[in-house]
Amino acid sequence: MANAALFIATVLIWGTTWIAIAMQVGPVPVLVSVFYRFAVAAVILVAILAVMRRLKLPALRDQPFILAQALCLFSLNFICFYNAAASIPSGLISVIFSLATIYNAVNARLFFGDRITGRTLLAAALGATGLLLLFGEDVVVDFDMDTLKGIGLAALGTLFFSLGNMASRRNSAVGISPLTANAWGMTYGTIVLLLLIAVTQTPIVAPPNISYFVALLYLAAIGSVIGFTTYLMLVSRIGSSRAAYATVLFPIVALSLSTVFEGYHWSGPGLIGLALTLLGNVVIFARPLARRSPQADARLPAGG
Repeated sequence: MANAALFIATVLIWGTTWIAIAMQVGPVPVLVSVFYRFAVAAVILVAILAVMRRLKLPALRDQPFILAQALCLFSLNFICFYNAAASIPSGLISVIFSLATIYNAVNARLFFGDRITGRTLLAAALGATGLLLLFGEDVVVDFDMDTLKGIGLAALGTLFFSLGNMASRRNSAVGISPLTANAWGMTYGTIVLLLLIAVTQTPIVAPPNISYFVALLYLAAIGSVIGFTTYLMLVSRIGSSRAAYATVLFPIVALSLSTVFEGYHWSGPGLIGLALTLLGNVVIFARPLARRSPQADARLPAGG
């Protein structure tokens, strides 16, 4: 039951962050909104680890990879996502984000030499077809440049997220705990965002209303700190592959909220597109239908 509770919590928390991001789009510049989010999250996570006496400074040789994780997971990717939320419904951004599993497969091949399977190629084809059906009317028929911009930014943000996963994988491989890497990563990300604000001379605008402030606290404390913790606990209990099934359900939660709060209208092709995109994610994580017999495995060469 505990595993089920962690799974449900992860889906509900990360599936609802997209609508909270949309609530922050408006009078506060994107750079400042992202800065607020990770400044609060960094303070919370660093304070928790310090109180628990688990806050450790990574070695100097690991610092470039902590910085890479900060750039890709806690700054650049969210700059893209927040800007995308000004052009397309938040639920559709979550659908694009769910394709991170495919980005990860390609990047794992490039950086770690992992094999790309036929299953990955099938999932990519399903996902691409699903996105075409979801966005085709706006982009192909009406040629809506604003929608095209939003798609591009969401895809770029997902690429940054995937690259951040690769940095995180490297950091974990050398013994840096994910909580430690993320505590320092959020801190470095906050510093990077502050530098970008200074360089671009972006005005720092205070939270304009209570809804913005509530969304900020939700994204920082619930989405960034608690959501990440529940996911890590789930990974430690049932493994990363099974835990990643949660990403398949994010778009369903996000699009449901987008329908209620943003007036997203469903169409027949859109429903089919969502189904195909989710199916692509299921294909990535589905277990093989059958296992080889021990006798057959014994006849295979090592590593086969």
